[in-house]
Amino acid sequence: MTAHATARAPGYRPRRTLPLRVEARRQLRRRRTLVIAAVLTLLPFVLVAAFAIGGDPHGRGNGRITLMDTATASGANFAATALFVSAGFVLVVPVALFCGDTVASEASWSSLRYLLAAPVPRARLLRVKLTVGLLFSAAAMLLLPLVALGVGTAAYGWGPLQLPAGGALSASEALPRLAVVVGYLFVSQLVTAALAFWLSTVTDAPLGAVGGAVGLTIVGNVLDQVTALGSWREALPAHWQYSWADALQPGWEWSGMIQGSAVSVAYALVLCALAFRGFAGKDVVS
Repeated sequence: MTAHATARAPGYRPRRTLPLRVEARRQLRRRRTLVIAAVLTLLPFVLVAAFAIGGDPHGRGNGRITLMDTATASGANFAATALFVSAGFVLVVPVALFCGDTVASEASWSSLRYLLAAPVPRARLLRVKLTVGLLFSAAAMLLLPLVALGVGTAAYGWGPLQLPAGGALSASEALPRLAVVVGYLFVSQLVTAALAFWLSTVTDAPLGAVGGAVGLTIVGNVLDQVTALGSWREALPAHWQYSWADALQPGWEWSGMIQGSAVSVAYALVLCALAFRGFAGKDVVS
């Protein structure tokens, strides 16, 4: 028996410390979780009210049919429009909040050192925190389109999904397409999640981790608009954030989503590795 093993207290099992369900229950009861859920639930109602006040969007613009123009065609179209207007920023905030307000919040409450003294292994602490953050982020991304689909169906009826490029998909075929859209949005937000998580391990200020992740995501969006960068923009996750629109075509088109997923996952793996490596040797005094 090794010295490390003999030093353990009787009955101590590292894998049983900080159970996933306990951490999930703690995060679910926090006020910011309830606020995020309320905002995402109310957003579809706000959009319906905006269309009711502004009138039918059909026929506006320069003759091109866009996703916004077909928003009131059916519940499926309304759900797709809700994702379109929220993908660039609204959905970024919950991801940054759930993944950035993890380790840093424990440090700000001066409870992080007590968790590690329990003792919870550092790697397990990060794994549990990151897993719960990603689960809550996925739940937020599912909540918005599900509520939008229900609200849109009640307001505009259940019908085919009118495609921006022309044509339509039956309601039964539209649902798998929307599921692919939501799945790709989650994968594309892994960069923001990993960035917020890494910042959460290097600062004791939750607002700094969340704000830093949101701010750098916005910077990436701005850089993607600089056409002078040319092909360099393809290395930016923001360049591929709307590749999910390829799923709303008469035929499946995967190339953009595959490239975007590869870029997002690559950045996320590097940032998560930095988080685990840096936290493993960090002097925790908070």
